[in-house]
Amino acid sequence: MSPYGSDRSPRRPMRRKLLQALTAGVVLATATGCSYTWKDFPRLGMPTPVTEEAPRILSLWQGSWAAALVTGILVWGLIIWSVIFHRRSRTKIEVPAQTRYNMPIEALYTVVPLIIVSVLFYFTARDESKLLALTPKPPHTINVIGFQWSWGFNYVENVDGDAATPKAGAVPKELASIPDRFTKEFPAGAEGVYQKGVPGDRNPQTGNPGPTLVLPKGEKVRFILSSNDVIHSFWVVPFLFKQDVIPGHTNVFEVTPSEYGTFMGKCAELCGTDHSRMLFNVKVVSPEEYRAYLKDLAEKGQTGYLPAGIQQTDPARNAEVNKL
Repeated sequence: MSPYGSDRSPRRPMRRKLLQALTAGVVLATATGCSYTWKDFPRLGMPTPVTEEAPRILSLWQGSWAAALVTGILVWGLIIWSVIFHRRSRTKIEVPAQTRYNMPIEALYTVVPLIIVSVLFYFTARDESKLLALTPKPPHTINVIGFQWSWGFNYVENVDGDAATPKAGAVPKELASIPDRFTKEFPAGAEGVYQKGVPGDRNPQTGNPGPTLVLPKGEKVRFILSSNDVIHSFWVVPFLFKQDVIPGHTNVFEVTPSEYGTFMGKCAELCGTDHSRMLFNVKVVSPEEYRAYLKDLAEKGQTGYLPAGIQQTDPARNAEVNKL
């Protein structure tokens, strides 16, 4: 006789609680996604790409999720199959036959993970090599400097249009920490302009905190990343890509902005007390507006460059193999 009476089962309260928990989970999952639409679902949480290179990253992300889902379905299916077809019988209580070794099964759960990892490694290495490939003499070069607690942007550009100023082949002392394999790709006559931010800066259009980096739409930009103090990380969220900004080491990558707008950027490496204030904005404009912006910086007296990185000896600065 059940202690709860003939019309009650001790399992019912547990089932009721399980149903309530599942209902709450469904409500929570759907409520957190209210700001998204079905058009956003294929990106699986990624923002809309705004560069020509970002769709490759999005495709890798989606492929990884697809592989994980297939693997999960296989594993869950085997678990459910085992639970259903190998459950203990109510009429037979004897211990089933025990198998000590099963070579086919052991080979399967050794080989299959190796295949999965190998496939993921192949596609990751393939896409990484494409994303980090550099073109000779890109149209634009910007030196991004991370420092506690903001960002500086050196626009390595021939603003005045005179290839004879400054002296051809001369590297400004502020950029002397950048390896020769990159400085030799600077445009002729790049006297340059700069923008130095502080945490209290605000973008005039959006009001978002941090300085604003301006980029031309449809034209390739090379980013040269350097730090004056500790390790930071340069992350423009809709680029779907970030790289560390390391003192004494120069990281480089290239993108081609494909969408107009102002986008959020931040430091993605815990760099100290005010790490959370290391925010910035990226504004993509037309090539004409970009050139006008550079001239505006020059008219404000922001000509030349900010010091880029820590001092190094020539052997240390040029120690890495030329990747161009």
